[in-house]
Parts: sequence; structure tokens; C-alpha cells
Amino acid sequence: MTNDDATKALLALMERLRDPQNGCPWDIEQDFKTIAPYTIEEAYEVADAIERGDMQDFKDELGDLLFQVIFQTQIAKEKGLFTFEDVARHVTQKMIYRHPHVFGDEKAAGAKDVEGRIWEERKAGEAKKQALESILDDVPLGLPAVLRAQKLQKRAARVGFEWPETINVLDKLEEEIKELRESINQKDQKGIHEETGDLLFCVINFGRMLGVDCETSLRDINYKFERRFKGIEKDLKARNIDINDATLEQMEQLWQEQKLKERKSAA
Repeated sequence: MTNDDATKALLALMERLRDPQNGCPWDIEQDFKTIAPYTIEEAYEVADAIERGDMQDFKDELGDLLFQVIFQTQIAKEKGLFTFEDVARHVTQKMIYRHPHVFGDEKAAGAKDVEGRIWEERKAGEAKKQALESILDDVPLGLPAVLRAQKLQKRAARVGFEWPETINVLDKLEEEIKELRESINQKDQKGIHEETGDLLFCVINFGRMLGVDCETSLRDINYKFERRFKGIEKDLKARNIDINDATLEQMEQLWQEQKLKERKSAA
């Protein structure tokens, strides 16, 4: 089966599943909104397979993600909005436009120049064509909060709304911590909620200015925490101690032992 045949077969499969007379009742009932959570979930499962280095699972998850695209475009086709071919054609044209250093006369000094200058200039041009009221208008609401914060900050920085020096953000962090302490002391739950958000937003901004992708950084820390905590559970089980009966001191000691094991294995 050729690549073209494989794509046609997948499109035909989706059309069959959505057939009002002989299709799947569940697939027929779905719409853009009901499918969106599955699309997001599949994207995360792709990222998870990459993190685990499981290439077979990676292939499977990419297929599941592609199926989500096929599903959404089939619904759009039924509504007379656009087709899968329209989506493929549009993204091809957009990528050509965003890569003038490949398909045009523009020169790129390196990957950072592409991301920091060429792409931003091209996306700014696209925003003008769309006649957006704000440069923030096309930052998707459905993005994970950390990723969306980074994109909002990056857009604002593009027009100069940025700290002069990265070190200046440390002063802002100390200010936000002080305000959070005040809300805690006053037992102001609404204030605690808002100040915690301000602190998180500030930390993300600090990371962005240092060149850290905070979404990836936090994901990596989640994996590290999970790995170490599972190590604690394993060690407690080896000592015939139920984790529910373990003291904080015991778990803290085992946590430090997990860190030491990691350092030794990395050496």
C-alpha cells in the first residue's frame, strides 16, 4: 500500500464510521468539542512515548493523533467547512511562508535566529493579516497553563514589554513571595489563590528569560519525582514497611538515598 493509498484508506474509514445509516453510533454522535479532549490526550501520549524512548508505542500514538485530525476534518467536511486536503494544503503553504531561509532569499544564522527572529516576524505578519485586536488574541485558550503563560510572555516581550535584565525578575519573585506570605497571614483564600498564580507566572517568566522551556522542565521534574517516590515505595516494601505506616523522617531518609543512587549511577 502506497502512502497515498494509506491516507485514502484512513479517510474512507473515518467516513464509514460517521455514516449516518451504517456507522458507529458513538462516532456519529461526536462533534468538535467532544473530540477535542481526546485530541489533547493523544498529543500528551505522543510526548510520553518519546520520553520513554518506546519507538513502537511512539508509532502507535502518532497514528492515534493522526486519527484525531482525520476525525475533526471529517466532521468539518460534513458541515461544508473544509476537508483534510484543505488542511494539508494550508499547512504546506504556511510552512513555506514561515521558512523564507529555505524557500526564499532570507538568510538564517542558526536555529535560534529562525525561532527568535524569522518565525516571530512571519507570525507577526500573519496576525496583521488576520486583523487581530491584540497580539495575544491568537494564543490558544486550550493550551496547558505553563505553555500558555510562556507564549503570552513571549508575545508581550516581542513589543518590548520585558524586564531589562533577567536578574530583575528575582526582585519581582521576592515581591510576589512577600505578597503571598501576607495573604497567608491574613487567611485571605482569594488572595492566596491570586498571589500563588502571580508567583507561578513570575517563575515561568524567569525560566523563559533564562532560555528554559518551563513546560518541559516541569514535565522532567514530574518524572524525576515519580521515579524517586517509586524508589521510596520499593525500599519500604523491601523492609516490610507499609508506606501508610512510614514516618516522614523515614521517607525523607529514603528520598535522600534515592538522590545519592542517582548521582552514583550518573557518575
